[in-house]
This record gives sequence, structure tokens and C-alpha cells, in this order.
Amino acid sequence: MSELARFGVSIDKNLLELFDKQIRTQSYETRSKAISDLIKEYVEADIINTDGVFAGAVTFLYSHHNKDLVSKLLEVQHDNHDLIISMQHIHLDHDICLEILAIRGESSLVKSLYYKIKALKGVKLASISATAIS
Repeated sequence: MSELARFGVSIDKNLLELFDKQIRTQSYETRSKAISDLIKEYVEADIINTDGVFAGAVTFLYSHHNKDLVSKLLEVQHDNHDLIISMQHIHLDHDICLEILAIRGESSLVKSLYYKIKALKGVKLASISATAIS
């Protein structure tokens, strides 16, 4: 286990009350745990700019009526089959599909896959949630 560090924080009283209410709603037992999780999320939000092996998920929304886009998405996924552990395709409604790719691989390759998908014309929204595993 790593060494713990203590620090003091000055914060607006109203904001602290809202924070305490929120962490109770989320069943946190201590502020320390909640703040620690927030710091981890903040630090890991930029994980895509680090090196190493990543594991996580790439999610994106698109219209399945755009056959050119569907073809390009399949091509990108097949070209990166070694990074994609699993894929889930969900029909949100008649027009919109959600895909979730479970991914694992070197950061540069994972970033490349994510950026290729995100940049395709017709992809409505794309996000990545990943963490370094080595």
C-alpha cells in the first residue's frame, strides 16, 4: 500500500455542504475517499496522453442508415482487431445505434483507433474511458 499524505483545503461553506450531500447520496463513508476518487478521475481524465498499455472502452453513437459510415466503422474495427477484445452493438431506436468496444493495447494504437472512429463523418458522439494497466 502506498503512503498516505494529508493536506488542508479551503472551500466555500455552501459548496462543501453540497459536496457532503452529494457524497452521502453516493454512499461514501468519508470525505477523504470521495476526494481521493475525484482526484483519480481528474488525473486519469488525461490518461489518453500517457504511454503504456491501456484497457477500457470506446463508445460511440451513429445512425445505422448511413451505410457508408457503417462500412467505414467495420473497416476501422477490422483493421484494429488486435486491440478490440469485445464489441457490443445496441439499437437505441430505429435510427441511432450505440457501440461499445472493449479495448486493450499500447496507448498510441488505442489513441489512433479512438481518433479514427471519432473523426468519421456521421459519428454523433465518441468517448473513451481507459486506464493504464502497465
